[in-house]
Amino acid sequence: METPLISIIIPTLNRCDYLALTLESVLNQTHRPIEVIVVDDGSIGNANRELCNKYPEVSYVWIENSGGPAKPRNVGIEKANGDFLAFVDDDDIWLPEKLQKQIEVLNNHPGFGLVHGPCSVIDENGSLTSEIIGRSGDPMEKHGDVRMRMMGNWTLMMPTPLVRKELVLEVGRFNEEIPAALEDVEFWVRCSFYTKFYFLDDLLVRYRKHSNNISSNQVKYLKLPLYLNEVRKKMLVINRINTVESAALMKNLGRMQLKMMKRGRVKVLRNMFTLDPFWFLKLNNLKVLAKSLT
Repeated sequence: METPLISIIIPTLNRCDYLALTLESVLNQTHRPIEVIVVDDGSIGNANRELCNKYPEVSYVWIENSGGPAKPRNVGIEKANGDFLAFVDDDDIWLPEKLQKQIEVLNNHPGFGLVHGPCSVIDENGSLTSEIIGRSGDPMEKHGDVRMRMMGNWTLMMPTPLVRKELVLEVGRFNEEIPAALEDVEFWVRCSFYTKFYFLDDLLVRYRKHSNNISSNQVKYLKLPLYLNEVRKKMLVINRINTVESAALMKNLGRMQLKMMKRGRVKVLRNMFTLDPFWFLKLNNLKVLAKSLT
């Protein structure tokens, strides 16, 4: 069987030093063939272009700044030639066997559209910390048919999934109309209604935490339940969930929203009335609200 081509998409913006380390980890993958597509979201100067031009497997694309990684990822998807796609941000690191282990999983499990896993955390200097993110107490929670467990509860760690391109084409691309750092959560939730997820509990990615992480801005997450609710409504319309399942997901979203009370009470309450004008009549919501205020 011919070894499949994997397309690796890297959005970047003004982080040439980190990008160099990310590219090194990607180009050191034991799996071949690969193509690497770096989409520069409006960086100033030529440093990123000059860096990418050093490597024959790397294609460099510059676009006007879009304000977030959704459009660069979509540009990368459009240019990808592989049957499989992987995404990594310009400050994260892959271990050499990351793709090899994941492609073996998808080759051996054709019923799964993607494989994902947890990350080790490194600091801004690249030093490994003791923190692990994306790992559940029960690995099966993030494995298999996760559509009723995922929405409002957890998401995939962006640098970890390997995805069949046919799944991305069916699901649709990253939503460029919602705030940066929410688009990945919304995208992976959509994927959960189209395929099973394979959770590979191996630490194959090092996720860098630093002050410039997009995800460090917690205020924008207050509206995440509203964007996920649009996904829920669409899945009901196209019959990927039934009314009972829709009601259960709405319950998840209400719980998710109410747990954000300490980040901004007025905004959370306003969002709750948008989600469900009669939310306060439901005992479960009141219990979550009381607990979130303690």
